[in-house]
Amino acid sequence: MARIIVAQFITLDGVVEDPDGSGGTPFGGWCFRHGPAAISGDKFHYGSILQTGIFLFGRRTWEAFAAMWPAREETDAFARALNAADKAVVTGGDVDLSRWRNSRRVAADPIGWARQTAAERDVVLIGSGSLVERFVEAGVVDEYRLRVFPTATGAGRRLFPDGAALDLVSVEQVGPTSLVIATPSVRGR
Repeated sequence: MARIIVAQFITLDGVVEDPDGSGGTPFGGWCFRHGPAAISGDKFHYGSILQTGIFLFGRRTWEAFAAMWPAREETDAFARALNAADKAVVTGGDVDLSRWRNSRRVAADPIGWARQTAAERDVVLIGSGSLVERFVEAGVVDEYRLRVFPTATGAGRRLFPDGAALDLVSVEQVGPTSLVIATPSVRGR
């Protein structure tokens, strides 16, 4: 059985909100303060999931990615792989799916859709705070891939506002800024 995976940038104090500063919060932009190496390439070690899985986005995150990633394809191998990957966007409204190739719409019940899809292939949920919150609350996340930044914002939406029981699968230090990729799984799965 495949997995439902949440991939997130996260601060030491558990904040996942506004990593790029586009939300206009006073604490926003915290991931970019660590330079381009901190966020470039296959930062979540997707590997073969780029060819075999499907990436699930909320509408706002999908639109931001659709505006950014296609233009990077000529100079970035990871961008080529992500652009070629299967993608789905959760939205009840109109979205021009042609803006980012290999994209489809999930109009209703994203959790049910992800569970059904994960019977055959990995589903990776990227960013999309409110969507991730729904998956966490429903208890359907099998694995978290967290890029932990050595920053504490003191404010903002947290990935686990009520705490969580997780088992640490792996930890890897990445780059000169002491970034860590932590891969916990949900206890008991």
